[in-house]
Amino acid sequence: MTITTTAPPATSAVSFERVTKSYGGVRAVDGLTLGLRPGETVALLGPNGAGKSSALDLLLGLRRPDSGTVRVFGTSPREAITQGRVGAMLQSGGLMGEVTVREMVELACALHPRRHRVNDVLARAGIAQIADRKVDKLSGGQEQRVRFALATAGANDLIVLDEPTTGMDVTARQAFWATMREQADQGRAVLFATHYLEEADAIADRVLVLHRGRLLADGTAAEIKAKAGARKVSFDLVDTGTELTARLRELPFLTSLDVTGHTVRLQSTDADATVHALYGLGVYPHNLEVAGLGLEQAFVAITAAEEAKSAC
Repeated sequence: MTITTTAPPATSAVSFERVTKSYGGVRAVDGLTLGLRPGETVALLGPNGAGKSSALDLLLGLRRPDSGTVRVFGTSPREAITQGRVGAMLQSGGLMGEVTVREMVELACALHPRRHRVNDVLARAGIAQIADRKVDKLSGGQEQRVRFALATAGANDLIVLDEPTTGMDVTARQAFWATMREQADQGRAVLFATHYLEEADAIADRVLVLHRGRLLADGTAAEIKAKAGARKVSFDLVDTGTELTARLRELPFLTSLDVTGHTVRLQSTDADATVHALYGLGVYPHNLEVAGLGLEQAFVAITAAEEAKSAC
């Protein structure tokens, strides 16, 4: 699969232009070019080792690229952060255990050059009711909400989130994403890395798929699903014995097959031809369903195709 990348637009909140970063003999970021616009919510996806963390480190000025340019609102990442234009919610670290939640948020607000009021930050993050609790007495989900409060202690123009809803329950996750949508609606750019692909599908205006430091796909969730070039087919059979399963594996355009009990689930790059051949086997499926791939299935298909190409 060939993915064409384009130069970042002139109005980018963030731009990467032919950026590379290596650690020893490992190329973590490989010629990465992309742009983020103000007011959009962007999901950053990729398997472990895809370069997501390295890309975020470069964006936040925690590391410098070996080559290429990273710009945030037309300046260097460190300058944009110094100006108070960037807020970051990292997956771990950054919390002091011997202080209360309020004290932690008060410190973040005091240090921010474009600070918000402490009570407003606590309320937005949904932690006003635990403001007097020590940070080291919080649950994992509560810690995440504190990190969110620290990331939004001031009027940032870009919010960077690394696995932001880890440990949150369903209600907290819904409230969190409603707040993030409000931030984007106010013109802020929101970039988040996540393993919850259903969140990316539901929340993101754009989805970026990284693999081995390169950009494989950039588009809406619907466009990413279309790039996978496959559809899923499911049906029930009365007989799903070993002999029939072997015959099903010979169906044309098949990319995956799973037989569980009497239920068959498969993926095909030409679902019409596969179903036609299915009937040609003398098989009469019940409850036949043909649908497009979900984002998670499309993500797996895209990265698997790239791995297969790299192995050739």
